[in-house]
Parts: sequence; structure tokens; C-alpha cells
Amino acid sequence: MTEKTHNIVVTSIDARPTMSNPASLEEGKGEVQHVEHHSSQPRLLSDMIIGFSDGLTVPFALTAGISSLGSTKLVVMSGLAELFSGAISMGLGGYLGNKSEIEFYRRERHREQMEVDLFPEKEKEEIYDIFAEYEIEREACRGVVESLARRKELWVDFMMKFELELMKPEDSRVWVSAVTIGLSYMISGIFPMIPYFIMKDATKALFVSIGITAFMLLVFGVAKSYMVATSRRQIVVGAIETLIVGAAAAGVSYGMVRGLDHATNL
Repeated sequence: MTEKTHNIVVTSIDARPTMSNPASLEEGKGEVQHVEHHSSQPRLLSDMIIGFSDGLTVPFALTAGISSLGSTKLVVMSGLAELFSGAISMGLGGYLGNKSEIEFYRRERHREQMEVDLFPEKEKEEIYDIFAEYEIEREACRGVVESLARRKELWVDFMMKFELELMKPEDSRVWVSAVTIGLSYMISGIFPMIPYFIMKDATKALFVSIGITAFMLLVFGVAKSYMVATSRRQIVVGAIETLIVGAAAAGVSYGMVRGLDHATNL
């Protein structure tokens, strides 16, 4: 999270700031400290959501399907094998995806650099067009355009951000994403397997696993929604939505495993 603090001299505050009532003002002088809270790591949050959501559904579905064979040892061994291979696979996907994004950005930046060098006047007009979208008149932004034109690196950066709408990805993202997705998958995937570690009856362990998975989906939904929601209602709705989607995904996967198991026994 990043914070920006502004000290503003205003009339005295009559009520505490809330979502519906930021501040009510009366006569008198005082100072309000305005702190802006913004998330600076949206991609990290996205990676965690991908890892946790998959980790809570895929291992559960596999272990639930295999539990029909009646052996908790087989469930544990199969579940651990899937858990490790799944975490590696998910991490590798995050690594390759972010590496491709970095390579794509570099290619587009090189292309934009060439356009700035070869067609500077055309690129200037594109800057005017960008400002026109914000209803800023040509004369008002002429100084900005000329200033950018004297600083080609900043000019290209500006075009990448506002024309192509591409943010420069950090080189460390490839490893951060891989580790975040892989660890999130492994940590969340262990919860549905806990009953099989401590119970000998696979059927009873399955029902306990269902309860644990449902509870963790709710907790995950609340945590995820809390980071992005603006009201308690959105948090509740997000938690229920996560539970329903996760339960549906796990149910479909479980049904497919049971169906394949039934088909092979025919």
C-alpha cells in the first residue's frame, strides 16, 4: 500500500469522515490530515488470488475423487504429488506469462522509439490527440508537448503509457509472480488434505474435507473482497460468490474424477 499525506487548513470538523459523509464543516479553523490509501501491488494480489483459488479447488477435487477407493494413504500420496506438481506448474505459468509481457513491452517500446525518431511531428500530433480526450485545448498543452519533445526518453515513456496504455513491467516480476502463485497454490491446497492425514476412514475424511474447503473458500472470499471492496455488503457478496464459484469448480472436477473412476470399473 502507498500513502500520500496532505495537510489542509479548513473549518473545524463537526463529524468524523465516513464513506457517505467525508466531513461536515462549521465555522472555526483547524487542520485536516488527508491520507490517500492506494494499493501499489495489484498484480501481487492477482497472483495470490490465482494461486489460492486453484489450490482450494483442484487438490480437493482430486483427493475427493480418489477417496472413493477407500484408502487414505493413496489419497495422501496422490494429493501430495498433485500439490507439488501443480505448484510448480502454476509457478512456471506465472514466470512464462510475465516474461512474455516484459518481452512484449520491450518490443513495443523499441517500435515507439523508432516512430519518435522517424516521425516526430506525427507523434506530437498524437500527444495533442491524447490531451484532447481530456478536453484540454491545444494551446494549453503546447508547452507540455514541446517539453516532452526535447526529452525523447520521457517522450517515449509518455507514449507507452498514454497512447499504448502499457505500463513498464518490473524485471523482478517474473520471479515474484512465480513464487507468489506457486506458494499460494501449495499453502491453500494443503487444507483440503488435512483430514486424510489424521483420519483412517476415507469417507469420513471426505466430509471433513468438504467442510474445511467450504470454510476456507469463505475466508478467502472475505480476505479477497476486503482488499478491493468499498462497503461491507460487497465483502459479503464477494465471499458468497467465491464460495459458490469454488464449490461449483470443485464439484465439477470431483464429478469428472468419479465418472472416470466409474467408467474404468465397467
